[in-house]
Amino acid sequence: MLRYAFALPVALAFLVLPTAAQSVTPTGAWVDRFGTAFEFSICGDGTSLCGVLRDVQGKSRTPDNLAYVNRQVVRAKQVSSNEWKGTVVYDGAQAAATVTQVAPDTIKITGCRAAIFCQTLTFNRV
Repeated sequence: MLRYAFALPVALAFLVLPTAAQSVTPTGAWVDRFGTAFEFSICGDGTSLCGVLRDVQGKSRTPDNLAYVNRQVVRAKQVSSNEWKGTVVYDGAQAAATVTQVAPDTIKITGCRAAIFCQTLTFNRV
């Protein structure tokens, strides 16, 4: 009887773990420490990531960036289970981008121009 008392919780844990792992996606609303907000969704063939700029705050709140509020500014193809590479529009120009989900509620977006001018921003799930 004691053997079954231990086996049942272990079996249930294995049933729950795959579901929890699959539910960790970048889909949803994200905000950085300044208040700039994105909404990400899976798009295209189901492996691409699309990001809509919802609000711009801090030093990024420029006329060039405000023109892109409520528009898709990120489009990236999945290259690993938690990473997408593509483009981001910043200051009115397109840059190479990498979106990495580093934790269930944290993503980092790295944008690079000319492959040497790079900036990484951290966003938290709202």
